Amino acid sequence: MPNTNGHGPERVILYARVSTDEQARSGYSLAQQAESLKDYAAREGYEVLEEVTDPGQSGASLERPGMDRARDLVAAGGVSVVLAQDRDRFAREPAYHYLLRTEFEENGTKLRSLNDHGDESPEGELTDGVLDQLAKYERAKFTERSRRGKLQKARQGKIIATMKPPYGFRYNEERDALVIHEPERLVVERIFRLAAEGHGTKAIQTRLYREGIPSPRGKESWHRPVLKRMVLSDTYKPHTYEEAVELVPPTVAATLTCGEEYGIRWWNRSSQKSRQVSEQTRDGNRRYRRKVAYARRAPEEWVGAPVPAFLPRALVDRARTAMTTPRPQERKYLARGWELRSLMRCPSCGGAMGTHTAKRGDKLYHYYRCHRSVDYKRGSCRQRMVRAETAEAAMWQFVSEILKDPTRIRAGMDALIEQKRGEIRGDSGRVSKAWLDRLAEIDQERRGYLRLTAKGHMSEHELDEILTELEETRLMAKRELEAIEDRQTELEQLEHNRSALLETWSEAVPSNLDRLTPKKRNELYLTLRLEITPREEGFAVTGPFCTSEPLPSSEDRYKDRSPCTPLRWPRRRLPAGCGPCRTSARWPRSCR
Repeated sequence: MPNTNGHGPERVILYARVSTDEQARSGYSLAQQAESLKDYAAREGYEVLEEVTDPGQSGASLERPGMDRARDLVAAGGVSVVLAQDRDRFAREPAYHYLLRTEFEENGTKLRSLNDHGDESPEGELTDGVLDQLAKYERAKFTERSRRGKLQKARQGKIIATMKPPYGFRYNEERDALVIHEPERLVVERIFRLAAEGHGTKAIQTRLYREGIPSPRGKESWHRPVLKRMVLSDTYKPHTYEEAVELVPPTVAATLTCGEEYGIRWWNRSSQKSRQVSEQTRDGNRRYRRKVAYARRAPEEWVGAPVPAFLPRALVDRARTAMTTPRPQERKYLARGWELRSLMRCPSCGGAMGTHTAKRGDKLYHYYRCHRSVDYKRGSCRQRMVRAETAEAAMWQFVSEILKDPTRIRAGMDALIEQKRGEIRGDSGRVSKAWLDRLAEIDQERRGYLRLTAKGHMSEHELDEILTELEETRLMAKRELEAIEDRQTELEQLEHNRSALLETWSEAVPSNLDRLTPKKRNELYLTLRLEITPREEGFAVTGPFCTSEPLPSSEDRYKDRSPCTPLRWPRRRLPAGCGPCRTSARWPRSCR
């Protein structure tokens, strides 16, 4: 189908993004965006290469699964346009627009949206840039107005409603106060009594699980940090009338009843900034997670609201004292060197497997076992424990063959370095220059706003809002520069490790390799970026040295299996239905 310009159809990627807040507040939806984009592409005669979506993703970062997919498609070539409904669908920060535009232009791809106001001329780019800055400023003012409104509500003694009320309470009909929820009140009292008796979070977690008491989120097992925060929270601590008067605003203190006790629900104790980051996993995939930075505010900025108190003050004081008193850790058995610490992965749930030592008679047995099977018992993972000696011998058999082959060391480290280079999109120097230019622009804008305020063209309140926004942008630019520097440093470290491995391990005598201590072996495995997973037929090792085909120099040596083939190590077959005892997490004596 020819397009309106009389040329052949251009290949286009349709990009849609929505965050949960935007969808609830502004009526955005992925379906609505996709429909608008497909209609526009049909009118223009575009050939849709792929529809990429980012559901529930913030535009404050470029680290998004859908955006990474679009950038990978553009890097592969053959894409003419990446199209979105609005410019802020690509990113919330104008500097990100510049980075995406320059990155796509290197591959002959244009960045377009349905609400572009300018054209490709310098004047058009200036128009879009100014509108982006105004939109960002308006969003910042909306956020600040919302925060001030909540702060004013807290100063009136009202509760700021969140998705869920604190455990043990429910919101009233107006959702501005807390009322006691009797079934959960009994659970809260049970938690405080256990803490007052000297039980730690692990012991409390185990008892609540055995009693069948679900967590605030309805899960079978409580999260241990939640238990500690509950015990130390002022929401559950009864304050006398005199104490509460000193902690709440004066207008709220006048409404308190003399002789009553109150808990304190704090607001504005800290500010937090969250952003999404992506990490390259050892199997070559990407993992996305939220990174939150907290900044604690001064105590005079805190705002307290009174809530009903239902626990005895003496009980709360004993529980908090016991929870904050350091407990000396007692080692039941002599420490051993765990060669696969932080390297063993559970094949059932994918989580890390920790260490465990059991004593039967006078003999010690060492195992690797899944954390989830310990913390959640029968609620989640049922992976059985793995004998440490068997797993460590299998890993060392695999690695010792690598270390005695310099060609394979070089190829594996080269593959790891290329993988790390692939994480760096575009030219690092160009990206760094863009962020440095943005920092210079921020300094220039700051001086301009200060001159406007000095001449009386802007109020001090407006100046404070703008300077706060500029400071946030400056910190974001510094974080991006630090991230680029960290990636370069990691790449240099990998190149250094490659040289060290080639110089040290390839020249070592095989007998010397076998005399490495468990700690040295663990450091070596971490350097090689290896992981090991138990399988039914043995063990599977994953990492940069695991290739689908053997290297040419080792073709005869590895012709029967590829390095990724699970290492077949003799393992004992167990009777059907056999498993560890649920109460002791140990295997029956007949299966040992």
